[in-house]
Amino acid sequence: MSDAKFKQIAKTIEARIDSGEYPAKFKLPPHRALAYELSTTPATVAKAYQLLVDKKRVESFVGRGTFVCVQASLSEVIQPADDEQDYNFSILQPCLLQNLSPLRDAMMQATEQLNTQLMGYTEHSGHESHRLAGVVWAKHYGLIGGNSDNTLLTNGAQHALSLLIHALTEPGDTIAVESLTYPGIMAIAKSAGRHVVGVQLDDEGMCPDDLQQVIRLNRPKLVIVVPSHQNPTGITMPPARRDEIANVIAANNIWLIEDDIYGFLNPEPIAAISNRIPQLSFHISGLSKAISPAMRCGFLKVPDSHIAVLQAYIRANIWLSSPLNYIAAAQLIESGEAFQLAERQRQTAIKRQQMAKELLGYQGRETGFQLWWPLPEHWQQERFVMEAKNKGLIVSSGSYFKVNGEDPHHIRLSLMAISSEQRLQQGLIMLRDLAKSEFVMNPHF
Repeated sequence: MSDAKFKQIAKTIEARIDSGEYPAKFKLPPHRALAYELSTTPATVAKAYQLLVDKKRVESFVGRGTFVCVQASLSEVIQPADDEQDYNFSILQPCLLQNLSPLRDAMMQATEQLNTQLMGYTEHSGHESHRLAGVVWAKHYGLIGGNSDNTLLTNGAQHALSLLIHALTEPGDTIAVESLTYPGIMAIAKSAGRHVVGVQLDDEGMCPDDLQQVIRLNRPKLVIVVPSHQNPTGITMPPARRDEIANVIAANNIWLIEDDIYGFLNPEPIAAISNRIPQLSFHISGLSKAISPAMRCGFLKVPDSHIAVLQAYIRANIWLSSPLNYIAAAQLIESGEAFQLAERQRQTAIKRQQMAKELLGYQGRETGFQLWWPLPEHWQQERFVMEAKNKGLIVSSGSYFKVNGEDPHHIRLSLMAISSEQRLQQGLIMLRDLAKSEFVMNPHF
């Protein structure tokens, strides 16, 4: 049999993967069965399968079979709607229509404050008044010890994460994260050549005992944790659990990155883990979830030992974040309007969580931007995502958030990106009906 034959079979299988006929984690037919269907030999099918293994489209396990790989990427997890009529349950962002008018006003006023000093280069990652605004913002939601020296400005929380991973680790190093985590962390680690290992979660967040075990076995250089309204599960660590995590970090003298971008959703401020271990922790906060992703205003509190190091990294990377954005941010924070906008988002999230609970019959969180929704057993995650998209419903498969261990068999639903509650209600009803329906695979499977 010619080489062209097994390559053509591989292309046929790839086409079935791309079309969704063979969804992610789907078990491919045995060699003999597919050979019969395609009028070839089992040996030729085996060569095609091996070619797809080499291309990382499938993976084979002795005694279990060959399965389609999950091709997770940020573009798949966080999808802009292709059509304005789509129901976008994918993007975790604030309900932007609520913030549009005050943000427009703040931006217009910011342009009136521009002068030669604000339009030029500056040291220390940004202007002092803007760094002090970040101190006020983070303190309001539970961080203490911030000042204009140890608080740096970044182009949002994602930039802060990338900056810290590159500054604190080397290629080949290991990073410990929650076993279900934001894929942006995994994307940074992968592109930087770092390894990621998951730490088990329970109802109170990252498990301290498992964190200790992971540190002992894997020797990670740093630990990343999302303590409030964790993405994707929505879990918020209570104070006692934060104490336990801090104790493990201190006992092992390891770096902690505390990504508290959702801290504003807590009904009352919860003391940051970083308060307990200020010289071992890096605390991230910002305005992208509370006000607008377009502001790209991130606030990074760092240990005294790393102020100069991180300033140098920022200078080499972007020199400084846009002062125009920070003029508007500082104005909103100093006037108190930023906190009012954040509280409005929190109240909207509470209302929408209640709506989702009533329509989907699932008890989620009291507040939070997302719902970690368990699928009925008869649905495979990627197949559900595909069928939902065919109906104009854009959702994120739970498998995209998995670091290691068993698949969660959940879908993450953003409840905030859809502007009107009427359309949100319509979309939730469509999701409910789809979940209740039966999907029948082709009989030759």
